[in-house]
Amino acid sequence: MLSFRTAGPDDWTAIWSIMEPVVRGGETYCWDTGMDEPSARAEWLPGPTGADPTLVVFVAADPSTGAILGTAQLHANRGGNGAHVANASFLVADEAAGRGVGRALAGHVLGEAVRSGYTAMQFNAVVETNTRAVALWSSLGFAIVGTVPGAFRHPALGATGLHIMHRFLDPVS
Repeated sequence: MLSFRTAGPDDWTAIWSIMEPVVRGGETYCWDTGMDEPSARAEWLPGPTGADPTLVVFVAADPSTGAILGTAQLHANRGGNGAHVANASFLVADEAAGRGVGRALAGHVLGEAVRSGYTAMQFNAVVETNTRAVALWSSLGFAIVGTVPGAFRHPALGATGLHIMHRFLDPVS
């Protein structure tokens, strides 16, 4: 069982240890693989003065050790008349891969999205070759509503598509 909480500034070191290999690998996010730590922090955990007032960052921790095994962002996909649709991003520590951390974190974030009043969630850029993520989101009710061909330059596989994935959220009963 994992514990979930809102991330704070003291969590950055653990978050960066999860995020840096993903950034450097360049296989799953549209980030510059040379991104430095301050830029990464501004991207993932900008703090209360960040540009997006809807952004909330969560961490998933092992309750027995306190070790952070994953992190997620939740925010409005767009502002104004699009603010009822959520967007989220997820990172899981390499050592926790395949242990259900991503699925549990996704469940937490989907619940938080519903509690926050979002009516749907949309992912704008799921790398087509990231089969684990595509399978997870599909199993959680997300549908691929479109694919932008060749929109991602995978470091080993070359040009690949970016899926746009969507699902409606069940209201709180």
